[in-house]
Amino acid sequence: MVRKKKNDLRNVYLLGQSSLFNDIGSEMMTPILPFYITGLGGTGLAVGLASGFREGLASVMNFFGGWLSDRSGERSIFVFLGYFLSVIFRFMVSIVNSWQGVIAFVSFERIGKLRDSPRDALISDTIKKKRKRGNAFGIHEMMDRIGAVIGTLLVILFFWKLNLNIKLIIIIASGMSIFSLIPIFFIREPKTKRIKRNLFSSIKELDKNLKYFIFVSSVFTLGNFGLYLLLILKAQQLSGSVLLPLILYAVFGIVSSVLSKYSGWLSDRVGRKRVLTFGYVLFFLLCLGFIFFQNLVFFSILFALYGIVYGITQTTQRAYVSDVSGKTKGTAFGFFNCITGLVNIAGGLIAGALWDVNYTTMFIYLSAVAFASVIFLIFVKRDGKR
Repeated sequence: MVRKKKNDLRNVYLLGQSSLFNDIGSEMMTPILPFYITGLGGTGLAVGLASGFREGLASVMNFFGGWLSDRSGERSIFVFLGYFLSVIFRFMVSIVNSWQGVIAFVSFERIGKLRDSPRDALISDTIKKKRKRGNAFGIHEMMDRIGAVIGTLLVILFFWKLNLNIKLIIIIASGMSIFSLIPIFFIREPKTKRIKRNLFSSIKELDKNLKYFIFVSSVFTLGNFGLYLLLILKAQQLSGSVLLPLILYAVFGIVSSVLSKYSGWLSDRVGRKRVLTFGYVLFFLLCLGFIFFQNLVFFSILFALYGIVYGITQTTQRAYVSDVSGKTKGTAFGFFNCITGLVNIAGGLIAGALWDVNYTTMFIYLSAVAFASVIFLIFVKRDGKR
């Protein structure tokens, strides 16, 4: 890859383009997964499993990707490899005929998430000034979410207007994802020093503020585990249609994409902790809202507002990790993504099991988790400082 010392937003936009095309493909798949799984005989627990494993199991590879990028001093090669693997396994999802097979290949597809930590480290390497990183991560997250919106709108077109079956839609989604590989060749990767530490030494030497923040983020993730999949399923139950859940998911994506950009910019100015506190508290209030307001109109409003939570937390958490990551940025992002990803599995399992018992019970549990995360966030050091 070409290297250049000048630090600007070029790499951020190129990485954003890759994420955009990847998410067009990914999010063409995401909103129809609950219907695909239940259509093959899966239950709410199976959907919860898919959500947890999809967001969590492959994140173990994410950690190794970050650590290896520190060891090699290379970032972009791991980003390319991750997108390539996602394309391959996305095609595989379309050929299985059981809900167990869908969950398996959806998990394998997420092995491609090994790209995330090197990608975030590359953004951090490119943007040297901490007070500009929130904006950079916000731009990237916004482009990522725009891809999600486009993917959802395409699903609505293919599923509703053209009456394409789910397998064919997933094949088309896989083809769209191929375009995510192209921008990587134009990245100007800053030269980074190789950090030759073994895996355990790298973890041990991570900043203590980072480790505590990962704990807090993990508690939050236990409730915010990929909840939108179960919300899509609930929207179908309330409306009796497939179209409305897809529209609501598109609205969720639009809201989260807008908030991603502006929450990153805002965190540069008022601090990461303040912005995150707002996001965590809002999630707690929304969980309470899902308990007490269960008609379709209020549910739709709450689903859209959940996009605010998603946009704020996804961007600002990454910016905070960047601030306290030190020299081992790949390892720091990898450890963060790995731990929160594994918690995703537990979150999906617990919520899915509670869903099969009672929808309200699940949100009582999520409210308690959200409240606990707010309390733990109080003790996070402001932007890594005392």
